[in-house]
Amino acid sequence: MDLSPLRQSPAFARLWIGSAIAGIGGQMTIVAVGLHIYAITGSTFAVAMVGTIALIPMIIAGLYGGMLADAFDRRTVALASASVAWLATIGLAAVAWTDVDSLWPFYVLTTLTSVAATITGTARQAITPRLVPRELLPAASALGGVSMGVMVTVGPAIAGVLVASVGFGWTYTADVILFTAAFLGIVTLPPIRPEGETHRPGLESVRTGLRFLRGAPNVRMSFIVDIIAMTFGRPHALFPAVGALVIGGGAVTVGVLTAAGAVGTLLCSLFSGRIGLVRRHGVAIGWAIGVYGAFVAGFGTVLAVLVLTGSTRPGTSIKEADVVALTIAAIMLAGTGAADNVSSIFRNTMLQTAVPDNMRGRLQGIFTVVVTGGPRIGDLYVGTAALLVSVWVPPLLGGLLIIALIALCLRLTPSFRTYDADHPTA
Repeated sequence: MDLSPLRQSPAFARLWIGSAIAGIGGQMTIVAVGLHIYAITGSTFAVAMVGTIALIPMIIAGLYGGMLADAFDRRTVALASASVAWLATIGLAAVAWTDVDSLWPFYVLTTLTSVAATITGTARQAITPRLVPRELLPAASALGGVSMGVMVTVGPAIAGVLVASVGFGWTYTADVILFTAAFLGIVTLPPIRPEGETHRPGLESVRTGLRFLRGAPNVRMSFIVDIIAMTFGRPHALFPAVGALVIGGGAVTVGVLTAAGAVGTLLCSLFSGRIGLVRRHGVAIGWAIGVYGAFVAGFGTVLAVLVLTGSTRPGTSIKEADVVALTIAAIMLAGTGAADNVSSIFRNTMLQTAVPDNMRGRLQGIFTVVVTGGPRIGDLYVGTAALLVSVWVPPLLGGLLIIALIALCLRLTPSFRTYDADHPTA
C-alpha cells in the first residue's frame, strides 16, 4: 500500500482519519436501522424502503451539493452538511431511547442523514485533488478503500453485537459520539474555493455540468457501469431475512455478511501499491465490475442451494446458523468488496484527473448521486424480486445481468476501452 498521500499532505491525512472514524459509526447506524425496522415489521420490503424513500432527496442533494462546492468554500459546505447529519443521528438515538415503534421517524431521519452525507461526500471528493498531487490520486483513492474497508468491517460487526447485547439506543448513541471525529478532519482544513470561473447555484449551473457530461464519454460511461453494478449487485437489504430465515444467526449473521464486503475492500487496498502503474483505466473498470457480478451470482447460488434443497436454518441464535453456508457466503461478499474497490479507485481517479477543478463539484455531485442512488434502486429491485419470487433470485439473476451488460458497454464504447491515464480525457 502506498502511504505517500498521508505523508505528503497532513491536511488529507486529518480528513482521511476523521472520515474513517465517523464512518464506523455511520455504518453501525445503517445496520442498526435495518435490524430495527425488521424487528418492528418482519418485512424485507420495509427495510428496502429506507433507501428507496431517500432516493429522490439524495439526487437533489447531490446536484445541489455539487453546485455549492463549485460556488463556495468547499470546507464550509462540508462542515455545514456534516452538522445536519450529526443532528439527524441524535434524532435516531432519541427515537430508540423513547421506544417509538412507528416507521416514519426512521424514514425521515435516515433520509435527512443520507441527504447530508451526499453533500458532504461531494464536497470532500472535490477537495481531495486540491490536497494531493495528481500522480498520487490513485494511491489516495486506494486509501479511501482502506478507510471504507475499516468502516464497513468494524461498524456492522460492532452494530450486530451491540444490538444483540445492549439494544438499539446504545448503538445509535455510539454513532453520535464517533461522528465528532468528522468535524476534526474538516475544521482543520484550509479554505478551499474552486479555481477558475464559478457559477451561482441554480438551474444554469446544473445545465452547465450536464452539458459537460454529455461531451465526456469516458466519465459518463464510468457512471453508467457503476449504476449497473449497484442496481443488480447489492443484496444488503436481504441480510436481515437471510440471518433470520435462510442461514440463521440473526443480527450476528447480518453483521458478518455486511462486514464481509468491507474485508475484501480492505485486503484489496492493503495490497494496492502497484495500482498506480495501471494506465488503461477503462479496461480495468470493466474487468473489475465483471468479476463483481460473478461474486454476486455466487452469493445468490449459496442462498439458492439452501432454499431449493430445504436446508434453511430459521433462527436468530448464532448457534443455530449454518456455519459452512455463512462462510461461503461471506467469501463471495468479500470478493464483491475487492472487485468494487478496484473499480472505485479507477473511477475516482478518472473523474479527478479528467474534469477541470471548477466543474469538479458538479460532476462529483452527479457521481455521488450515482454511487449513493444506485444502491437505492438496487434495494428496490432486491426487495421487490424477493417479495415476488424468493430471496435467492435477486443476487443470482443480478450477477449474471451485470456480467452481460458490462461486456456490452465495453464493446459499444471504444474510447473507454482505450482510455490512457497519462493523457486523461473526459
